[in-house]
Amino acid sequence: MDSLTQLTLGSAVAAAVLAKTPGSRAKVVLTGAVLGTLPDLDVIIDYGDAVSNMVLHRTQSHAFFYQTLAAPLLAWLAALCCGQRAHYWRWLLATWLILISHTLIDAMTIYGTQFGLPFTNTPYAVGSMFIIDPLYTLPLIAGVLYYLFGHRRGYQLNMVMLSLSSLYLLWSVAAQWHVRQVVSVSLQQQQLQYQQLLVTPAPLNTVLWRIVVMSEHGYGEGFYSLLDNKANVQLHWVEQDPALKQRYGMLKPVQQLAWFSQGFYALEQQGDSLLLTDLRMGQEGSYAFVFKLDPTDASAPQQLPMRRDAVKALPWLWQRMRGTPLPSPYISAALTANQ
Repeated sequence: MDSLTQLTLGSAVAAAVLAKTPGSRAKVVLTGAVLGTLPDLDVIIDYGDAVSNMVLHRTQSHAFFYQTLAAPLLAWLAALCCGQRAHYWRWLLATWLILISHTLIDAMTIYGTQFGLPFTNTPYAVGSMFIIDPLYTLPLIAGVLYYLFGHRRGYQLNMVMLSLSSLYLLWSVAAQWHVRQVVSVSLQQQQLQYQQLLVTPAPLNTVLWRIVVMSEHGYGEGFYSLLDNKANVQLHWVEQDPALKQRYGMLKPVQQLAWFSQGFYALEQQGDSLLLTDLRMGQEGSYAFVFKLDPTDASAPQQLPMRRDAVKALPWLWQRMRGTPLPSPYISAALTANQ
């Protein structure tokens, strides 16, 4: 999840565990925020190339085993900074919960979190939450503010807001399951043959969902809103040359992304170069992770900037979320430019 969500979640958990201990509430909230953002400091590590930096994010710093080993020392430092050494055991519980909750909320997104290290490096990804979702973060902020500014029921209100945010996570899983059932029936009715199906939320919400379907000769992208009048999912298909994956499948960056994305990737020839795309994050015409490879020397893949156009994308998102059948803004813009 985004940094604001993680630091706020850390503060909320710290407040929940340490609310009844004497001392500065501000220090508790600030220390919880610092602990909540610590696992993401692994982004400063350079693993040698752009693809490796991507697939090795959320590894050891997000693993339950290593977090449990680090918790006693971090808890001692936290208790020392807050002048609460007498409440070390409460800080140990708070620190462990903050680190674990950071990993758990990250695992709810589609990116991939390797929390089983060192026993397994499987990148777990529920994919029911977008990386930024105001309906999850705002209750956490409200609860922390109630606690921080001395409201006499601040502890209870912080717990209520933590519970609401947790219920929202459960809602996202239920909504994802429902959309997957709708999409599966729609694809069956259309007699479409496919190999893999991905259902993940569109930006900032859990009402509009993005669908990616992988087939032998390409992939299809579609959207389904819980407010749609019809349970019929229309896909925009992008053809792919399967020979490219066979020819270049042994290149290290291709192997890495194929594993990390669990098969939801695209490989395209562009002149003398290859474009390697993670199809899980972003949407057609605007992907978060696109890498340019030299097939003769794939040791230094170059990450291309993500195409963004908020002027078109945000109005489209709002209208499509409400059930208006509109094509993706990036696809429609490309079609218009080619006419």
